[in-house]
Amino acid sequence: MRVVFLSPRYPNEMRQFTRGLAEVGVEVFGVGDGHPDPELWQYLTDYLEVPSLTDEEDLIKRVRNWLRGRTIDHVLANWEPLVLTAARMNELFGLPGMSVDTVRGFRDKQLMKERVAAAGVRVPKSARARSLGDVQRALEITGYPAIIKPISGAGSADTYRIDSPAALAELLPQLRHIAEASCEEFIQGTEFTYDTVCVGGEPVYESVTQYLPNALEMRSQEWVSPIMLSVRDLTQPHIQRGIELGRQVLRALKMGDGMTHMEWFLKPDGEVVFGEIACRPGGACVVDLMNYTGNIDLFREWARTVCWHAFEASRERLYNVGIVFKRAKGQGRITAITGLAQFYDRYRPYIVEDTLLRPGNPRRDWKATLLSDGYLIVRHPDWEVTRDMVIDAATDIQLYAS
Repeated sequence: MRVVFLSPRYPNEMRQFTRGLAEVGVEVFGVGDGHPDPELWQYLTDYLEVPSLTDEEDLIKRVRNWLRGRTIDHVLANWEPLVLTAARMNELFGLPGMSVDTVRGFRDKQLMKERVAAAGVRVPKSARARSLGDVQRALEITGYPAIIKPISGAGSADTYRIDSPAALAELLPQLRHIAEASCEEFIQGTEFTYDTVCVGGEPVYESVTQYLPNALEMRSQEWVSPIMLSVRDLTQPHIQRGIELGRQVLRALKMGDGMTHMEWFLKPDGEVVFGEIACRPGGACVVDLMNYTGNIDLFREWARTVCWHAFEASRERLYNVGIVFKRAKGQGRITAITGLAQFYDRYRPYIVEDTLLRPGNPRRDWKATLLSDGYLIVRHPDWEVTRDMVIDAATDIQLYAS
């Protein structure tokens, strides 16, 4: 099996998917806009460095010339901006995979909602907008509050809540670079994800993660320490409703092989509402949380799924797993951490990762990456214990910069 894997270097978790491909016996032909380091090279059969991964026409031309005389079985991508490019390359090269039209249904947020709604699934009221007039007309449909987001965005980037016409007027300068947006009804409720590994569109592994607070608040409030909690017990009634919602969405969008990442809402009245879905794995350590939940390696199982249409990992869920992302107070370099030693004293056996920036390191741009200034991952079989641990980390541990 020989595959072209687009962007094996970035984002950082793509390195793990590259490893997964190599470990299931695949020859990996990587394509990226930088040079791989020796650690990554060990998983690659060959590598093409290109000036840009976003210039699709040039990228396809370069890859076609590079592959001349070689046999390739598949083109793969797990980074959101490249999933449509991979589908186009598979079609052009006569290779298997989801069609461009199918993948577009996972990328175009308005088309996505239309197709999901047509299958009878509850989705937020929404409309496409290419101009200020379109936005104003869309808001007549959705009402206030509403959400505006890029049609093909990812990770809550350039996503805003609008509560009034005055708020819209203030926001307009920040929307000018967005060529096409989706305006949608704001759903009040608890936000969860539904993550899968699929073979032929059927989930062979399912996982649910809760956001605390919701994704938009995580991305818009610097003082927040975002929390994500992988749920061990999927048999709970409200979780089961979300899972069934997700299965309906997969059928409506004609998912093929690979991983998906969906966001959904549980309203106070118990109704579950679709948010959005991508035909790629979740970012910001979602796959790591899933791995820690069952002591498995979904980087490798994804590779087995897309290449051999098989899944061999255990589906047993052993732990609730929580991650808390920290953002330092102040700017410049980290100068101090408080509360971490006490946190270790209380919870050391349950801490599985600690990447918090230590004093001397420069702060990261919290708007550019949810990973912010590092994170802690903890796990425990009991939900309440796990939830208490991440809340304690969010409130008691502080990083300072100057």
